[in-house]
Amino acid sequence: MKAQDLGSTAREADLPEPGTIRIGSGAGFAGDRLDPALELAELGHLDFLVFELLGERTVANAQRVRLNDPSVGYDPTLLERIRLTAPHCSANGTRIITNGGAANPLAAGCAVAALLKDMGIDMPVAVVTGDDVLDQVRGTNPLTWEDSLPADNGEARLASANAYLGATGIRRALDEGAGIVITGRVADPSLYVGPLSHSFSWPNDDADLIGQATVIGHLLECGGQVTGGYFADPATKPVAGLDRLGFPYADVADNGAAIIGKLPGTGGAVTVRTCTEQLLYEVADPSAYITPDVVADFTGTVLREVGPDRIAVSGGKGAGAPADLKVTLGYLGGWEADGQITYAGPRSLDRAQLAAEIVLRRLERIHGFKESVLSVEFIGAGASFRGLDDAADPPEVRLRVAGGAQNRSRASAIGSEVEALYTNGPAGGGGARTSIRESLSVKSCSLPRALTEVKVTHASELIDYEEAHDDHEV
Repeated sequence: MKAQDLGSTAREADLPEPGTIRIGSGAGFAGDRLDPALELAELGHLDFLVFELLGERTVANAQRVRLNDPSVGYDPTLLERIRLTAPHCSANGTRIITNGGAANPLAAGCAVAALLKDMGIDMPVAVVTGDDVLDQVRGTNPLTWEDSLPADNGEARLASANAYLGATGIRRALDEGAGIVITGRVADPSLYVGPLSHSFSWPNDDADLIGQATVIGHLLECGGQVTGGYFADPATKPVAGLDRLGFPYADVADNGAAIIGKLPGTGGAVTVRTCTEQLLYEVADPSAYITPDVVADFTGTVLREVGPDRIAVSGGKGAGAPADLKVTLGYLGGWEADGQITYAGPRSLDRAQLAAEIVLRRLERIHGFKESVLSVEFIGAGASFRGLDDAADPPEVRLRVAGGAQNRSRASAIGSEVEALYTNGPAGGGGARTSIRESLSVKSCSLPRALTEVKVTHASELIDYEEAHDDHEV
């Protein structure tokens, strides 16, 4: 398939300057669009295409899915992304890097290798593992960051623990000839640091080069955010063409200097402002942005416009890699449920408040819930501000009541009581919806790097792995 088949207006990029490496962002999160990556793969003259598909809850949820079916647990969109882009990447000499292996990178590697074989495409697959550190966490039982309690304290079932690995496994896989590298939990910028350090043979302990590569990776890791997505505001920061937003790429020189750009003909914009916002996105201390590869220093970063939709980036630095790695912990325990219903017209907030009172009283009296474990939101009446800026008389309000319980049957009472408001509550309720799901909570802790072991598994070993699990465990 070509980008044109999806109505794309993208045009072919100019060739990168000799001696530079062009690396593009094909996704910034698990649910990201597919077509911008197809545009880059076909028209971008890329050396590398990166799919960043994991968040903290994403990997923990993938571990939960894998517990129920050992053959899955990798990103459900991964195969479609490979199917769309691999023909162009193979033809153009572009190598693919992704953390879409999520909780089951070896199974993902087997699935991708099988897909490529069916498509007749020769792109050697390698898988990076070592992020699953559940045994190490259980063995050392470190304190969690959020509450300083032992990670495995018995209050909820500790079901997963995934360390944020760095770029070393990706670099090793590329050094050994991989055309597609699939990882589990790897820090987002490391997906870019790995191919850059591989391409230029940078020393792993050159903190300033790795720090500058981390700046580049951080700018690209969220995909369309640096080309105007999540930046746009119609009044103060208008961005044209968000419905056809182009994803970014970087042309990187061997000294780490880079130019961020996007394909001509795509929507969005690459400006100093969009890059500045993304540079500071999710950064607590710009002088010490901690990753597994380096403690990066963004404070000397210089962003300079060098052409339309072209921003030069330089000045990133860094200090040595930390001794400890961040670990995402996933806990299972009980069920979460919610119910929602909308009230519109005059006194909609008053009617929604009355409806909430009815539901809370019934959940307490009949179903034995304590009000402290239930939450109530009046969406449309300042709910996002947590009561700090209530709307006086909103034209409509959507009531949401949520809570948890140890068994599914009891949790389902929350949605049932909200739905019953149709005929048993205030006037004018409509659009009721309910949901219920197994409870998943996420915390973080630190783990000494020395307790992790990064392994690279290549295609021939993947075949052995698949044969060893042909009893449908993979």
